[in-house]
Amino acid sequence: MENPRKIIGITGGIGSGKSSVAAEFARLGCAVIDADAIVSRLLEDENVILRLKNALGEEIIGGGGKIDRCIMAGTVFKSKENVEKTNSIIHPLVFEQTEKLIYKYNHCEDVKAIVLDMPLLVEVGWDKKCDKVVFVESSEVNRASRTDEKSLKTKKNLKNRQKFQISLDKKAQIAHYTINNNSDLKDLADQVVRIFSIIINN
Repeated sequence: MENPRKIIGITGGIGSGKSSVAAEFARLGCAVIDADAIVSRLLEDENVILRLKNALGEEIIGGGGKIDRCIMAGTVFKSKENVEKTNSIIHPLVFEQTEKLIYKYNHCEDVKAIVLDMPLLVEVGWDKKCDKVVFVESSEVNRASRTDEKSLKTKKNLKNRQKFQISLDKKAQIAHYTINNNSDLKDLADQVVRIFSIIINN
């Protein structure tokens, strides 16, 4: 492929503000591939719903035959086995769609770079597909305050999810750049502009 766009991966802890960083990259002309959005669409697919119900049990199904995402999250993170079952269903589909989007954006003239907003970027090895990785650093207090209360109602749920993720220290070591997200949006935007300028010009 001629002149493939640089791929920038975003990693960090739950609630660190990765999507806010991705949005700032988008303002600069990057195409953002949002893995959470892909998963949300997959969870509406009848075939995916059936496979997840068979893997995790009837209790994850709410009204109208749809998945109750809050109950599903609690079920998935009860055990390593449930996490692995879920990942074996969801991850291949997410990766397939991500690859298609990368191909698409590589053929869009107005796209300056491709950003992967993928929560498990490092865990699934997709950091190796990136030209550069950006780690979003944020205090535990700030991360907890940003956490979606609908999907993570308690500190216990947050801790359960973190058990199945690579440590933040390890992610920071893997990253090429770090963005500190403990201030305001202007400070965040300024950091993204500075880092993007370096990435796109090297």
